[in-house]
Amino acid sequence: MEKAPARITSTTTHNFSAAHQSKSVGAAFEARAQEFLQRQRLRFVARNVSCRGGEIDLVMSDRDGALVFVEVRARAQRHYGGAAASIGWQKRRRIVRAARHYLATRAATIRGPRDEPACRFDVVAFESGRLVWLRDAFRADEL
Repeated sequence: MEKAPARITSTTTHNFSAAHQSKSVGAAFEARAQEFLQRQRLRFVARNVSCRGGEIDLVMSDRDGALVFVEVRARAQRHYGGAAASIGWQKRRRIVRAARHYLATRAATIRGPRDEPACRFDVVAFESGRLVWLRDAFRADEL
């Protein structure tokens, strides 16, 4: 009597790490924030600008010509103060560092080294799925 062939069972696995999933979720929120800001008549300039020690999620340009450095945060629940409250002084300092690097490298090539544009730091927070736009959320000279 012949034996039936052995069944091969496998557990489906994927190559997505938690960090990769987190990045893709973050990218989706950044895209939603960008779409919202463009509806508010801001112009897209750059995304995920990074330098040693800092990163900016979005760089936009306002109608008055000001560069807007945008931090995007999302929290499913409002524990510990929510998304906007999660941007502490250390995170703000890293964002400002990246903005200064951006201005020194990219903006200088566009406008010239002495014509530094006006800038501000905004936060787009997703609190339990609701978008909250905090214009001028913090200033570089406050740090």
